[in-house]
Amino acid sequence: MTTVQRPPARTRLLQAADRVLFTNGIRATPVDDLLRQAEVSTATLYAQFGSKDGLLAEALRLRLADWRSIWDECIISAGDDQARLLAVFDALEAYRGQRLPPARWCAFLATATELPNAQGEIGDVVAADTALLNDRLRHLASPLAGARAAELADDVVLAYNGTLAAFLRGHPADPIEAGRRLARAAVGAYRTA
Repeated sequence: MTTVQRPPARTRLLQAADRVLFTNGIRATPVDDLLRQAEVSTATLYAQFGSKDGLLAEALRLRLADWRSIWDECIISAGDDQARLLAVFDALEAYRGQRLPPARWCAFLATATELPNAQGEIGDVVAADTALLNDRLRHLASPLAGARAAELADDVVLAYNGTLAAFLRGHPADPIEAGRRLARAAVGAYRTA
């Protein structure tokens, strides 16, 4: 008889946080719900993460590492400067495709919305995600827009953030393709300017 071994308590807590906090809301999710989902005790949560905030910060760190890795792969696979800049949309599609069910939108935007003045670990990881997005897009926009790379990067960030928000509204039907179209149009505007 084969027995299926459960993941360690730390893993179950992170999986529960990932499933519940960014779907139901960080503030709306009581610690008891996380404990019930993970099938662990309060003492285990505090021994592993120190607090609900510590669990949230670690869940965000893991998401950021996964996101960065997928985005890296999409940039490497891109064939030209425009494709490298627009790879953020390819990465979003790939990232959402690996998560079942797909996330409602973005854990980082959800956290920034619910905890706008987050300090410490949570604030640091949200800032790291923001810096990755802005710095990388500015770098990737440089070959396409030269001295106006920051402006093009801002346009792509806006298209990307709109794409994420569109998942909440359910419209347009393919938010990633709509965001990609907007970003492609922005690239065209900077190339002709």
